[in-house]
Amino acid sequence: MRLVAIDSSGLVASVAVIEDDILAAEYTIQYKKTHSQTLLPMLNEIRNMIELDFDKVDGIAVAAGPGSFTGLRIGSATAKGLSLAADIPIVAVPTVEGLAYNLYGTDKIVCPIMDAKRNQVYTGIYEFVKDGDAYSLHSIKEQCAIAFDEIAFALNEIGREVIFLGDGVPVYRDRMKEVMQAAYTFAPAHMNRQRAASIGALGSIYYAQGKIQSGAEHSPEYLRLSQAERERKERE
Repeated sequence: MRLVAIDSSGLVASVAVIEDDILAAEYTIQYKKTHSQTLLPMLNEIRNMIELDFDKVDGIAVAAGPGSFTGLRIGSATAKGLSLAADIPIVAVPTVEGLAYNLYGTDKIVCPIMDAKRNQVYTGIYEFVKDGDAYSLHSIKEQCAIAFDEIAFALNEIGREVIFLGDGVPVYRDRMKEVMQAAYTFAPAHMNRQRAASIGALGSIYYAQGKIQSGAEHSPEYLRLSQAERERKERE
């Protein structure tokens, strides 16, 4: 099985190709450019480097949200275009689950936090459960948009050591010191942001489980209204 994976849900732009249990290629960058400038050139570079034939690609795994509204739209449009052009399905991977999968196999609680602005984070609570000769990702709290103090309260209730990761960490690091009672650490640099490799690896599992959709069916999962929609509702 061969999947192309895309993640443009946050500040990071990332593209990868997964072939069965091998990461054939990954291109990840976080710099002062928009995803509309980087994503397709990155994908084209990978295609040329590994001589990727899209006729032999089985699906497109994409970080489906939550995240940056603009970033999600760019990733979604790219995935839909590839899906429709090559007549292959999309595997929509929840962004927060993809982040949690960076820490595959840990015995700690995993809590990704993405800065959602307006005093909220996109987050969830996860653990890895041994399943035969592998680990499966188990959701203790599904991804959601809430205040950081609310997720901290839930983590304190669980009482196990937590690993935080995501672009919300530097934003809420000081607040963690004030409200976290459970022990916690932070994921290192190579694990603490979005990676298309994780989206592809988790997407491979979901693909095998039949969790696929057509390009026409796919749309991002924002979890909350955009700023324009909120302002329109306020006016109304």
